[in-house]
Amino acid sequence: MSDGTKIEWTDATWNPIVGCSVVSPGCTNCYAMRLAGTRMKSHPSRVGLTRDSKAGPVWTGEVRFMKPWLIQPLRWSKPRMIFVCAHADLFHEAVPDKWIDRVFAVMALAPHHTFQVLTKRPERMRDYLAGYSCDGARRLNIAAAAGRLIEGGDWAGDTVAKAEWPLPNVWLGTSVEDQRRADERIPLLLDTPAAVRWISAEPLLGPIDLTKIDGGSLDPEARGIAVNALTGGRASASPWHLNWVVAGGESGPGARPMHPGWARSLRDQCAAVGVPFLFKQWGEWASVLDRDRDDPDWRAYYPRHERIGNRVLNLAGGCGFHGERVHIMHRIGKKAAGRLLDGVIHDAYPEVRSHG
Repeated sequence: MSDGTKIEWTDATWNPIVGCSVVSPGCTNCYAMRLAGTRMKSHPSRVGLTRDSKAGPVWTGEVRFMKPWLIQPLRWSKPRMIFVCAHADLFHEAVPDKWIDRVFAVMALAPHHTFQVLTKRPERMRDYLAGYSCDGARRLNIAAAAGRLIEGGDWAGDTVAKAEWPLPNVWLGTSVEDQRRADERIPLLLDTPAAVRWISAEPLLGPIDLTKIDGGSLDPEARGIAVNALTGGRASASPWHLNWVVAGGESGPGARPMHPGWARSLRDQCAAVGVPFLFKQWGEWASVLDRDRDDPDWRAYYPRHERIGNRVLNLAGGCGFHGERVHIMHRIGKKAAGRLLDGVIHDAYPEVRSHG
């Protein structure tokens, strides 16, 4: 875990669980997977969590509960935004409910913090959280877990049992790297009880049109559109819409380029309906030439791969961007590529009421 992080949208990371498995293309260049199989390969917390392959370290599917790290947020007195399970997926199929209960118990006992949960398994998250809205059994399990966290902790269990649900300081989100994953995961997120719902479109590997998303089991007035009809013309306090969209390109070894149009589209979709938008990064690649703008007569010749020293110019139309506006993408590194989208830093967050 880290009290302080380079992740642009949070203040700290908290890893009570480590380990995962690959489920979709967005996992291919996972930073946590690469770290667990390289620099931290011999660390007791990571031993055996990855296997070597020709493409590099790959998760084995084993997950591990890190009990010594569980109550760390309770020791942080200054309010923070905390990314939960940055090196795992809290709702991984191998994570037992009792582990998740303990994580939620800590989050319930630390209302001064904001906890940001992100999963590629929103169906499991929805099913787990559904316990709040039926007979309340899940809430009682979490309260019991809270009572066992601290010696003489009856007060903790009582505090959680009386807490407001869904927890106002817990933001539940899902990762969506392309339209297919958005179609599959966002409706499940929308069907999950949560104070704040958000998506992370990072790494953004394809265009995403949120207006095409089915609203899941929402009421008929709000069905069919995942941002426009998520708000449904109603006040932003409505519980049935996305509250936040984060987008960004991929970084690190093997990073795939992000077409500028994909990020601009999400920005514009959010602006149209007043959903906060945060642009995290371009990643390793940046556009060095917009052919429609910079070479409107199409006179120049740009080979698909033109090597310049140890760098490569990349014709966007030749890297999975067929049919889109052509950009010449240059791998210049994350720091040089930066966070400016059309000259603007987009750093919007959900407006939530204060708590704790």
